[in-house]
Amino acid sequence: MNVITDPLQYEFFWHGLIAAGLVGALCGMIGVYVVLRRMSYIGHGMSHAVFGGAVVGYVLGWNFYLVAGGWGFLSAIMINQVTRRRQVGADAAIGIVTTASFAFGVALISRASHFTRNFDAALFGNLLGITSGDLYLIAATAAIMVVAVFFLYKQLLFLTFDPEVAPAYGVPTQWIDTAFALILAATIIVSIKIMGVTLIAASLVIPPVIASMLTNSLAKILVVSTAIGAVTGVAEIYLSYYEDVASGATIVLLAAGLFVVAMLITLLKQYLPVGTLVGESEQRSPVVLPPDVDMQ
Repeated sequence: MNVITDPLQYEFFWHGLIAAGLVGALCGMIGVYVVLRRMSYIGHGMSHAVFGGAVVGYVLGWNFYLVAGGWGFLSAIMINQVTRRRQVGADAAIGIVTTASFAFGVALISRASHFTRNFDAALFGNLLGITSGDLYLIAATAAIMVVAVFFLYKQLLFLTFDPEVAPAYGVPTQWIDTAFALILAATIIVSIKIMGVTLIAASLVIPPVIASMLTNSLAKILVVSTAIGAVTGVAEIYLSYYEDVASGATIVLLAAGLFVVAMLITLLKQYLPVGTLVGESEQRSPVVLPPDVDMQ
């Protein structure tokens, strides 16, 4: 028990513990829609876009979240609008907008030599830099995202599995797409200090993939993915504390380890009678849910 309780005497550890748990859960929840909509690349791209805004904020000495937030929301809207023009594919739109933003940030860094330390933190995360203000913002963002997903659940569900038919049933696809882009941008903005821009995409993708191996119900996938994200976030704090390993890398490595375990379970289920391993009677999809996914 001392291994668990000893670090709790430090305030910075409490800050990191709460922040990592909230960010992990948030990435796990939002990542479900990223994976099911086959938009895994957007997490990687958006984090690079936000990096440009983060650099501008640091160099000018302005509030990090205001600048990165405004920059991220603008990038999300640009990507969404460009993607809706059929002449340009989603992957190309993401690549153009986000790499240009990242390049702009790198160009600023080359002109501001004093930014080196903050540059490392922005790329790889820095839990020791989490303040009480950061915690309040992360908690508020997480609460808002939960409420948004709750009220947009049916619309996002329809748009995820049948985007062509959704407008015929009165789903405002353009508004929902824009709302989802802003939700994703907000998630990345509050996660960047924990994960760093290089590892956020993995936190968005791995928990939902693991969850989809275990169940084919969207509601259950949301719960399981959120739980996996929270657990890996909390566990990595202890590993980072005792092993002195970068926080973002630890979260991803723990999630990757769980993915290997889930993959082994999936392989075992192929050689055992259905239901023997987990007591269920239906086959599970290995990675991405089929169109006839259980909507409950």
